[in-house]
Amino acid sequence: MTDIRTSERMEIVDRMAELGPLFAKRADAVDRDATFPYENWDDLKAAGLLGIVIPKEHGGLGGDFVAYALASEELARHCASTALTFNMHVATTLLVGEVAGSLGLEGEDAAMLEERRATLYSGIVDNHDIHSQPFSEGVSAGATSGYATRAEPVDGGYLVSGRKIFASLSGASTYHNVLCQVEGDDRLRLLGVPHEGEGVSIEGEWDPLGMRGTDSRNLVMNKVFVPTEHEWLPPGVFNQAAERWPYFYMTLSFSYLGLMRGILDFTENYLKSSSRREHPIKQQGWAEMNMAYEQAQALCYRALGEVTVDATQEQVTRAWASLVTTMEGCPDMASTAIRVCGGRSLLRPSYIERAYRDSRCGATMLPWSVEVCLERLGRVRLFDEEINDG
Repeated sequence: MTDIRTSERMEIVDRMAELGPLFAKRADAVDRDATFPYENWDDLKAAGLLGIVIPKEHGGLGGDFVAYALASEELARHCASTALTFNMHVATTLLVGEVAGSLGLEGEDAAMLEERRATLYSGIVDNHDIHSQPFSEGVSAGATSGYATRAEPVDGGYLVSGRKIFASLSGASTYHNVLCQVEGDDRLRLLGVPHEGEGVSIEGEWDPLGMRGTDSRNLVMNKVFVPTEHEWLPPGVFNQAAERWPYFYMTLSFSYLGLMRGILDFTENYLKSSSRREHPIKQQGWAEMNMAYEQAQALCYRALGEVTVDATQEQVTRAWASLVTTMEGCPDMASTAIRVCGGRSLLRPSYIERAYRDSRCGATMLPWSVEVCLERLGRVRLFDEEINDG
């Protein structure tokens, strides 16, 4: 744990922690109205956190994957919905930055990456561009398969057509960064579809059980022009990243680890402010909650301490186990908190009532849903095959 909590990383976490109380005050309204947390994002912009993993020489904070994980945990401690939306933005900068940089690209691919990085970084730092990353289409559970979205090459770029479901930040993004393919080419391409582009539309209502501030409606694209300079990765590099840097798919779990910490915070304050902390049954529930959090955090931090390109099967297995432990532990902890805090915790607005609903959403989130990770954990080491694909 102490190895990953370096002073440089904790400076970024402290910057996030300063905003936490503001986000916590707004969380009930965001949840009640199922509205995107625009005020929180204004604060993230002002604090320079949109560039959390952008190198300092490009105007960012210079954080790495682990720094982001720690900051995401801190953010979700105060507002889980905001943490999930922030994840979608940071995911693109991680892909174009640390992840792609670790793949050892050479020649034209390396030159293209440097050029596109500069474009993306300057847009975020100078213009406060917001990036989303809607990958899901509902066609396949796989991370690198089942994409029906197509890009048609034209002069100066592409015409993109397709439909993405659960497109978080659907009404707030500057760019929707979609995975798509050119007809006859198996390589995946990451293209920045402009939100204001002709042919872009947002469909459906957003009234989910939990994580209600993510604004994850459906994104529909009908021959939307994307200029060449907004192809953020060289063709096929995402395929490499999915196979060689699967830690990328852990990022959602950091928000749920932070939510677990927030549930602990609330329950501790509740018990300390009443005589119920003297009750042995309440103490037992509190003990169970602490054990669940410590187990989830310890496994997550161990996995973070091993983050590397071309991880071994054992390392990737721990990452799957970490995700399952967090995603299943979070709703279990919220349920225990309701028992410990009593029936009034079910009345809205209540932090625990909201946290219980938010916590139920994590298990289904692709591409590393709990079902996907359990299926892989159930095969690993039982067959003569490696199962470390993204």
